[in-house]
Amino acid sequence: MTKSVSERAPRGPDAPGPWLAGIGVLAVEADPGEPFVRLPDPTTKVIVRSEGRGRPTLLVSGPHVRATYHAGKRDVSCVEVRLAPGATRPLLGVPAVDLVGRIVPLGALPGPAARRLAYELGRLEPEEVAGRLADVLPDRLPTAADGARAALLRAAVTALSVRSGRTPGHVGEVARELAVSERQLRKLFSDGVGLSPKHYARIDRVRAVLAHATELAPAELAAVTGYYDQSHMTSDFRTLMGVPPRSYFTGRLPAPRACQVIDSR
Repeated sequence: MTKSVSERAPRGPDAPGPWLAGIGVLAVEADPGEPFVRLPDPTTKVIVRSEGRGRPTLLVSGPHVRATYHAGKRDVSCVEVRLAPGATRPLLGVPAVDLVGRIVPLGALPGPAARRLAYELGRLEPEEVAGRLADVLPDRLPTAADGARAALLRAAVTALSVRSGRTPGHVGEVARELAVSERQLRKLFSDGVGLSPKHYARIDRVRAVLAHATELAPAELAAVTGYYDQSHMTSDFRTLMGVPPRSYFTGRLPAPRACQVIDSR
């Protein structure tokens, strides 16, 4: 995150439930002197984007598999509602895998679910969007089986994620713990997350490295985030972030590109 961009929490539902993974605001406060970094992110987000005095735009941002570096814009803010694993299809009518690497106008997604949601949310203030999503999601799970699949997916995501006091499990181990085949696990992740379990775990580990890099020595950081050793951590970091850890944390970043790309397929 650059100095020109700040995050704060908007007013949201008191109990967002299991279908929302987080809510936040991203705001550019001045002409950025450094690029805006869009980190690898395994979640799908519903975004209310405001620029200047124009009317807010409703967007869907799919999983982002590698870091990108953008030239920021002044007077832009986004309310971002992060969907929990398994919430994308019930809410938006499409599997998460169809959104990987895309930023799409909400109303441009195929099917009536997204168009109806765009109409509902378009009448609200940006800070009211998260509460509305928390209200409508439970009613859009058509069967108990869908809820059971989502619960299984969330358990797998938790097992593959970096957590305090426990290193993440390997894909085969997690599949055995949950009594499913690795093929079944891949299908669950494709539909509900958009990525393979292995790619999800890689992104989660790199995000943990970013979050804790100033707290731990590199070798210890590699161990607690599930890497075999420091060199494997550095290699994964370079692949997903485009630069090695030392370059990233000292500000030697790739040249930024234009920030706003909307895919309306």
